[in-house]
Amino acid sequence: MKFHRVSRLAGTVTVPGDKSISHRAVMFGSLARGKTEIQGFLPGADCLSTIGCFRAMGIPITQSGDRVTVEGRGLRGLSPAGSTSGVLHLDTGNSGTTTRLISGILAAQDFRTVLSGDDSLNKRPMNRIIRPLRLMGAEIRSGRGDGCPPLIIDGRPLHGIRYTSPVASAQVKSSILLAGLYADGETSVHEPALSRDHSERMLSAFGAELSTRILGDGSAEITIHPAEELHAQQITVPGDISSAAYFLAAGCIVPGSEILIRNVGVNPTRAGILHVLQRMGADLTVENARVSSGEPVADLHVKYGPLRGTEIGGAEIPTLIDEIPVIAAAACFAEGTTVIRDAAELKVKESDRIAVMAEVLSAMGADITPTEDGMVISGHGAAGASSSPLRGAAVDSHKDHRVAMSCAVAAMAASGETDIRDASCVDISYPGFYSDLLKLADH
Repeated sequence: MKFHRVSRLAGTVTVPGDKSISHRAVMFGSLARGKTEIQGFLPGADCLSTIGCFRAMGIPITQSGDRVTVEGRGLRGLSPAGSTSGVLHLDTGNSGTTTRLISGILAAQDFRTVLSGDDSLNKRPMNRIIRPLRLMGAEIRSGRGDGCPPLIIDGRPLHGIRYTSPVASAQVKSSILLAGLYADGETSVHEPALSRDHSERMLSAFGAELSTRILGDGSAEITIHPAEELHAQQITVPGDISSAAYFLAAGCIVPGSEILIRNVGVNPTRAGILHVLQRMGADLTVENARVSSGEPVADLHVKYGPLRGTEIGGAEIPTLIDEIPVIAAAACFAEGTTVIRDAAELKVKESDRIAVMAEVLSAMGADITPTEDGMVISGHGAAGASSSPLRGAAVDSHKDHRVAMSCAVAAMAASGETDIRDASCVDISYPGFYSDLLKLADH
């Protein structure tokens, strides 16, 4: 797909529902007793994989656009309904969230499941959930013995543990907490910094007994107690800040731009990009702040202005890990050097996002150096009326939706034409992204 530089971006956009919250709403609704109704659901490929998995386990789910109804059958209500052989095969597509979170649930069921996805998913590491689930008594293994899917899970009785996670990962934490619902005692997860807390907020709303402690060194301990029952809820999913990030960055780097992004989730464990862009000098304001279904929500207003380089690392990395690709693109238009560190997690996403972002931005003329846990970007200042720090190029998304969208944003301010290979991969999280972006240029 081909993109060209635009003169400005202006207007209002409403991004699709939060992917992380959409996944969890379907999962927890399936485990609850009664009818859970979800508004603002993200109908992207990843979240549809979650729906497909729970339908295969006998849960009636209806979906029309961004509205979903889940007829939950309780914590013990799952079955291998989609199996004709006694072994339930579930296809998780490209969704690491589906794979890791559902593993915690399946570890306690009374049937065997084989979890696998597409070629990309089946190369993603799963030992980070296999290890703690085994400590809880789960029988789970990698079918090829390489720590990647397919995962073979035989449900077993589970016991509570206190697990220290080497990384701050919401997927690891959530997998363990979901297994903890079925355990014979309390389960605690200690992580070096508090990762996104959508699971904790939503599980509490569904009736789980759960607590969070922030310790003196900035680490966090989350404890869940076994549950007898979860209760159906009405859920309104806010706009995904990871999707809003592309418009925030575009508004910062395309001269003359002014964009209002409505109804965006600004959960503090996800809002790191707001702080980073403001630190870089962005003209960015948070307006109309409110709470919806237990999640902080606001409108985000961004105007074009000069950026300066910054350092990004430490405890803020878990709050913006998915936004680092587009932050890297914006940093090319900043004055000075941007250093991103402590982000080795990027290597095990849909692609190695450190290597791939260095590849695509270098092709566009960026001065970017990948490191073991991040990258160093020497920015060359803002795009002008007749010049730009970046030039159009043919780039390969490596079928990674966040890479493709970041390249499209960079193309809006780069000179010449940018051709993105496998651009349709954005359907994983934001099927209408290109249309929404180009509408802001067509005013």
